[in-house]
Amino acid sequence: MACLFLALSAPASALAAPELTVAAAADLSVPLQQIARAFEQQSGAKVRISLGASGNLATQIENGAPYDVFLSADLDYPRKLIAAHAADAELRTYAVGRLVLWLPRQSSLDAEHRGMDVLLDPSVKKIAIANPQHAPYGRAAMAALRHFNLYEKVETRLVLGENVSQAAQFVDSGNAQAGLIALAHAMAAGMSGRYWIVPMAAYPPLNQGAVIVSRSSQKQLAARFLQFLRAPASLEILRRFGFSQPGGGD
Repeated sequence: MACLFLALSAPASALAAPELTVAAAADLSVPLQQIARAFEQQSGAKVRISLGASGNLATQIENGAPYDVFLSADLDYPRKLIAAHAADAELRTYAVGRLVLWLPRQSSLDAEHRGMDVLLDPSVKKIAIANPQHAPYGRAAMAALRHFNLYEKVETRLVLGENVSQAAQFVDSGNAQAGLIALAHAMAAGMSGRYWIVPMAAYPPLNQGAVIVSRSSQKQLAARFLQFLRAPASLEILRRFGFSQPGGGD
């Protein structure tokens, strides 16, 4: 009876599940939801996800945003946070992303045989990419266009999404006739289109890094989450959305 009284009289904050806030690159929008649900079931914690361009999220963290974990689409932004003492020193590479050329399903363009050259077709009035100023996938897209000697030819037709998710939406909504987006978005359910995987030699590797935010009040839980991110079940979810593991593993 005394135990029941203590439980009923405990403050709500003591009974509430611990909460982890994860700032994550936009290419993780679908797989991270699945990973977070699995972690919640295992840990009893609540995971809140804030998606955006990696550079914008890094700036928010530097300015004191109350995140616990940062999952970037590159390694540079986490390294900058570590250098600024805004993130703990341990940097983990959790996945390697892939860039794809994305076309609406109804498009008659033959990317399978023409590859990036389909962007020169007169029917392609707008080409969506993420903003390279703060999105690693945008920088990868720019590198790929230059690799194929296309940038000067299509520069005036580029439209910039705030992040890679918005670039995908531009194509999905018909506001652009092609895009250079994350393979993870192209493979997500609900997306209507066709894709051609851009050769990895055409752009710098999209090695994606994770750090714990220095100001986090949930560092033990954050460390558990990053460990869970490397568990076989999490790796399988990432693999299903086109991510590979560092070192060339699946």
